Amino acid sequence: MPRFRIIVLAGLVLAGAALVWLQWRPVPVRVIAVGRGDAAEVVYATGAVEPVRWAKVIPLQRKRLVEICGCEGEAVTQGTVLARQDSAEERAVLAEIEARLERLEADRRRLVGLLERNAASLTAVEQAVTAVQEAAARIAAARERFEALTLRAPIDGVVLRQDFFVGEIVGPGDVVFWVGPPKPLRIVAEVNEEDVARIAPGRRVLIRNDAFAGRVLEGVLRTITPKGDPVSKTFRVHIELPDDTPLMIGMSVEANVVAREVKNAVLVPADAVIDGAAYVVRDDKAALVPVKLGIRGSRMAEVLEGLAEGDRVITPVPEGLTAGRRVRVEPRP
Repeated sequence: MPRFRIIVLAGLVLAGAALVWLQWRPVPVRVIAVGRGDAAEVVYATGAVEPVRWAKVIPLQRKRLVEICGCEGEAVTQGTVLARQDSAEERAVLAEIEARLERLEADRRRLVGLLERNAASLTAVEQAVTAVQEAAARIAAARERFEALTLRAPIDGVVLRQDFFVGEIVGPGDVVFWVGPPKPLRIVAEVNEEDVARIAPGRRVLIRNDAFAGRVLEGVLRTITPKGDPVSKTFRVHIELPDDTPLMIGMSVEANVVAREVKNAVLVPADAVIDGAAYVVRDDKAALVPVKLGIRGSRMAEVLEGLAEGDRVITPVPEGLTAGRRVRVEPRP
């Protein structure tokens, strides 16, 4: 029995020693020093690049293309013929109505001559005149339909894109050409309705596109549409681009509208502050410090109170770390 008690007592002593060692052994941590930099509160938007002034060329009738300019990328002036649709039916109808008009006009002249000799009634002449006018109106409508089969450039500019070719059938809703000056450019983007009140025209915009990774692209917010879309819950905004922008028409972009900016702010990693506090290393121990943040981004946050430049903030915070626990700072990979 005494030996058993000794063994139990020794086990308890070892367990207590192990517990004390576990409690007081330094916890390995990694730190980042609090520094200074510019903090910006941004509003996220997505959109696409397009010319400020441009137009779509859309046919009014569904017909087959029989001629197309093949002038994508070339400069054109307003009225330049870009394509023609099959007009055989319209030409036949127009020829028929013109022939009828000639016959009606001959009848009118004959009745007028008879009226002068009192051989025809005034009513007959009036009916002939009305028939001529009706035929003339039909010719005007037929010529308009015939002319509509010729697709022309609506404005001066460049043929930015051509999407159909000879032999294809196109109609209303099919954009055959995009025409417009390639400069200046803008971004048409969508902003969530809960964020639109935080931005205003004139704000700087930071733009990102994967084709120009690592480059700082900027623009200026120019207009916000007065009416939002209640279905998508977004507002349309227009972002002006500089003439030397490398962005091209049709590119999709991510835009961050700078709603507020603070220069030379105290910055801390955003994930280091949890529930309004952060762990810092002081005298080889973890100290829990209340922190008040200002602008908070996805990576960094502005410190208003609680931390100073040079403080070593623990991030990520090891599970189970408590204030006063001894720590050992390890280098970051």
